[in-house]
Amino acid sequence: LCARIYSDLGDGEAAFDAWMEALQLDSTHLGAHKGLGFLYYRGGDLTRALRHLELAASTAPEAALDAAIARVRAALDRTRPAAAAPATELSHEVPLATADAAPAAAAADAGVGAAGADGASEVFAGFDAARDGLLLLDANGLRLGGRVRNRSGSDVSDAVAAHLAGVSREASRAARLLALGSWLSVSVESGDGNLHLTAPTGATVLLTVRDASVPAGRLAILADRAGHAARRWLEGLA
Repeated sequence: LCARIYSDLGDGEAAFDAWMEALQLDSTHLGAHKGLGFLYYRGGDLTRALRHLELAASTAPEAALDAAIARVRAALDRTRPAAAAPATELSHEVPLATADAAPAAAAADAGVGAAGADGASEVFAGFDAARDGLLLLDANGLRLGGRVRNRSGSDVSDAVAAHLAGVSREASRAARLLALGSWLSVSVESGDGNLHLTAPTGATVLLTVRDASVPAGRLAILADRAGHAARRWLEGLA
């Protein structure tokens, strides 16, 4: 419970310590393995994330856990070098901030279930705009679909989704403190590009990214259309 509270406050280090203490008392603690799996996933240590998620699944098998494990395994496969090259060591860094649930529950919370790992690429199928630069994630930072790339063209979708974990909750909190009502969108304009965040559903967030030549107004229209596509996909999974 302390770990979940620390996690909700954005103190990932304290949450990590609390979950580790829980495992010292009970090595099969389901919530601790889920929480540590998510922390390691966000920190980029996919090997440790997979180990904790598999331990959680061995304690209490769940369809959502299977989906999370499949996603981590797929991410691990992408990071592995060719067979002739030596294996590389993954980062052991634990992030300073995290959401308050593990990725095992993330797909279920968004209404995705076991389809989250295999069907993610189909979220924007048939969408008439470029699908790169559209990223759908749940409130816990698990990528549900779409893709974003960095300047070198590398796929950074999972990393970006993890960094955006809890953004919907924080936007709601800020809007409430400022007495602005419910938040609808967040726009960011910079020299490197423009970003637009919306919430297609209460449990998901959509990031739309385009270069700086695309005006914020046009980006908002594109994000709205992509949001409709995301809602149709989510409704089809329900």
